[in-house]
Amino acid sequence: MASLSFFSFLILFLSAIAVSDAGSVGINYGRVADNLPPPDKVVQLLKSQGVAKVKIFDSDSAVLTALANSGISVVVCLPNEQLASAANDQSFSDGWVQANIAKYYPATKIEAIAIGNEVIAENITDTTKFVVPAMKTIQASLVKLKLDSNIKVSTPVAISCLGNSYPASAGSFKPDQVQSTIIPMLDFLRKTGSYLMVNVYPFFAYKDNSKTISLDYSLFKDNPGVVDSGNGLRYKSLFEAQVDAVYAAMSALTYDDLKLVVTETGWPSAGDAGEVGASQDNAAAYNGNLVRRVLTGNGTPLKPNDPLNVYIFALFNENQKPGPTSERNYGLFYPNEQRVYNIPLSQKGLNGNQSPPASNVNQTAPVNNGGGVSKATSGQTWCMASPNAEAEELQEGLDYACGEGGADCGPIQPNGACYNPNSLVAHASYAYNSYYQKKARVSGSCFFSGTAYVSTQRPSFGNCQFPTGY
Repeated sequence: MASLSFFSFLILFLSAIAVSDAGSVGINYGRVADNLPPPDKVVQLLKSQGVAKVKIFDSDSAVLTALANSGISVVVCLPNEQLASAANDQSFSDGWVQANIAKYYPATKIEAIAIGNEVIAENITDTTKFVVPAMKTIQASLVKLKLDSNIKVSTPVAISCLGNSYPASAGSFKPDQVQSTIIPMLDFLRKTGSYLMVNVYPFFAYKDNSKTISLDYSLFKDNPGVVDSGNGLRYKSLFEAQVDAVYAAMSALTYDDLKLVVTETGWPSAGDAGEVGASQDNAAAYNGNLVRRVLTGNGTPLKPNDPLNVYIFALFNENQKPGPTSERNYGLFYPNEQRVYNIPLSQKGLNGNQSPPASNVNQTAPVNNGGGVSKATSGQTWCMASPNAEAEELQEGLDYACGEGGADCGPIQPNGACYNPNSLVAHASYAYNSYYQKKARVSGSCFFSGTAYVSTQRPSFGNCQFPTGY
């Protein structure tokens, strides 16, 4: 009896470790638009989706007030245009921290301050020299108010600050920035116990190299992977290779003890003619697979024990952003709070408990090819194929579920009880659900590369009965 208790304790202990090692998914809440809902409505939306972390690009009073007592942590930003003032005047930083941090903390869970955004990038500019000095004065202000142990200071760098990123093991910073900016920044992060913020967009690499970079590799889909010629590690996604290139660049400067957080990553749902890969399907695949990867996987090949922590860009489509069409189409939601596409955004979403947005209560959409869903049944959930998914992706999911996945697909064969309606969505829904139920509805088992969603409503396809367990 004692050995059994010890075994049970060991399982619980190991489970606790696994949970603690999970990564986190936050969202960038940009507001370069004239049609967004007010901050209090945005907080309601975030909570309904199980989102516990946001990042903003300023320290807006209305936003910070709305986030108070919400349980949502936030990264605020000292804008680029204020870096010079902060770098050259400690009293400016003292006043800024008092007015924009201390005024709201701890009711508003401010966890970090981003000093500028992508000031450290491909080229040195007039503002670059202010980044590290501004980090130091803001840190000094936090120390004065005894907030430095709870609020970290960092700066989001663009991945273009790397001089080399392929293979990942050969990652290195641009030589002209190493001594003047990179090493002082990394030294500050080490001394203060902070972490590097980095913005990573595989979309740009794919867009510019679509003939040589696999789309599946870019979207976290099944692919053979790419073996790093320097260390022999196999990468199954461009995102992980880019993150590890940053780790390698830090390691080359002997800062391999530092952690990093991906403060921006995403994929546009629309773009101009020349923006190869910008589409709603690809955006859903990238962000959906990213969430699943972060919440159910370990770290990167180079840093398998370091959780992946990311912030998706962005919460809304922002209609006043300048530049190509893609810039206005990174949003997960339209300004009316309806989804641009349906993906999980949290562990809650992976488990099928993510609420629909308040203005889109029919988000768990009926399958409309000859069948659908009926009234909700308490305590039961089913896995359904999305009617908006690409036929090719649905077929891949169906083939996997019925093959390697071990789903019971007999009923959707000719003359089977669930063969009709004879449509890809209906057959995929049955197969997905069979797989989901056989897996005991565990987290991540209703995903199928973003083509599936969990429904609390009993499926209705004529005389076909969807199983609720095996």
